[in-house]
Amino acid sequence: MDFLRVENVCKIYGEGENAVAALDHVSLSIEKNDFTAIIGSSGSGKSTLLHAIAGVDVPTSGKIFLNGQDVYAQNQEKLAIFRRRQVGLIYQFHNLIPTLNVVENITLPVLMDRRTVNQQRLEELLELLGLQDRRDHLPNQLSGGQQQRVAIGRALMNAPAVMLADEPTGALDSRNGKEIVQLLKESHKKYHQTLIIVTHDESIALQADRIITIADGRIVRDERQVARA
Repeated sequence: MDFLRVENVCKIYGEGENAVAALDHVSLSIEKNDFTAIIGSSGSGKSTLLHAIAGVDVPTSGKIFLNGQDVYAQNQEKLAIFRRRQVGLIYQFHNLIPTLNVVENITLPVLMDRRTVNQQRLEELLELLGLQDRRDHLPNQLSGGQQQRVAIGRALMNAPAVMLADEPTGALDSRNGKEIVQLLKESHKKYHQTLIIVTHDESIALQADRIITIADGRIVRDERQVARA
């Protein structure tokens, strides 16, 4: 069984003459532990697809299955729990809570779930992300790259089955961007997670196992990369 399956998904914004099809009958499947890049020009529908997979943007029609579960067959409460526990979502902009420090931002999903923080996992993430000496810092005391590391930690804290990153390097300089992609790849390997990155950066896409190209809301190319050493 495919880990992720998207079946004939459409997403239409507006009505009548103003209707715009952001996704036009998209179908795909992704295997567990794969690293997939989704590319396309601005407005192609790639971010809409990612957000539909994440459970945050309800499709107009079609179905999405993640780990055998029909994502949108759940009520709102169960869908919110699903997003917190099964999906790690990273945006281009960090979306950190400005009044919370590094540790508090990273552990926020666990606390929202009213569960006990796994201290061993927290320390492991702080080490992986190079944030041990920044744990008490507020977001405005961090660089852009460090803030994005916190956002990655927050997405990883609940040990999600899939990591979804929407232009995670778009607001960073080249050096920080490369470091963030390397961190995502390391967490992908370390935690055996399925990783999907939406990007316009060809150098990032070429590091993936598979590249899916979207144009005008449709998949126009789907290529699996030659295995890398």
